[in-house]
Amino acid sequence: MARRSLLFSPGDRPDLMRKAPDAGADVLCFDLEDAVAPARRGEARAAVRGVLGDPDFDPDAEVCVRLTETDPTADLDALVGRGSESTPDAAEGRPRLDAVMLPKVEDADRVSTVAALCADRGLDPAVFALVETAGGVLAAREVSEADATDALVFGAEDLAADLGATRTDEGTEVLYAREHVVLAASAADVDALDTVYTDFSDTEGLREETAFARTLGYDGKLAIHPAQVAPINEAFTPGRDELEWARAVLDARDEAAREGRAVFEVDGEMIDAPLIAQAEQIVERAEAAGLDPR
Repeated sequence: MARRSLLFSPGDRPDLMRKAPDAGADVLCFDLEDAVAPARRGEARAAVRGVLGDPDFDPDAEVCVRLTETDPTADLDALVGRGSESTPDAAEGRPRLDAVMLPKVEDADRVSTVAALCADRGLDPAVFALVETAGGVLAAREVSEADATDALVFGAEDLAADLGATRTDEGTEVLYAREHVVLAASAADVDALDTVYTDFSDTEGLREETAFARTLGYDGKLAIHPAQVAPINEAFTPGRDELEWARAVLDARDEAAREGRAVFEVDGEMIDAPLIAQAEQIVERAEAAGLDPR
């Protein structure tokens, strides 16, 4: 499953939620947290339930809801009911909910608690753990290793606020944390999603930052505007030259294996295990994005 792009949509704007699939994001995240004023939470929960419970709403994307930090129980009760009150299947109007995002996660217990709340309601969603505080960054390894964690998400804006750091265009003030999060995700073999790029009118800046996130090892990036989705998807989709190189490496690997050789050459470059792994990852990314790697 590709998670190149995750597009946030305000939970109190059903018109935007219904339009969100048109952007082409791999993940749609309907937000009950930052994008909704506290006084409108009840209205937003009802709006999200209405969209997700609509049988005509069936996007070709992973559907996620960002729960509130303070009351995920109330969020889930509003979306699917309580325990035995939950609607048992989609035929009876059960909302589609593929994943939940948890804000400001600082320990594995938080992930486990919400996963248990979901299980009590007959749900088994993927859990996106949003690491966006100093405590969360330092606990990133523990959070990523929680049984229910499926993706680790880095949130630079809230982290900077928590640290009292000044955000800069270069991002050096959050670089250590950004690298730490992707290392933790990789060690636990879960996806890593990079922070938002807040200036949605700056497409070139977004392209540069997304390309850098990919070099760090991230699998995808958060988007706050539909116009950001295409540049993000493009950055996380292997290009033709990459695919040609990867195919050549893997073909040469197979030939070398038949001849009993562990090291071989492709176009003047000596290839060994790390480069083979890189080629395999490129092909996997292409397949996840729906491309034919051949």
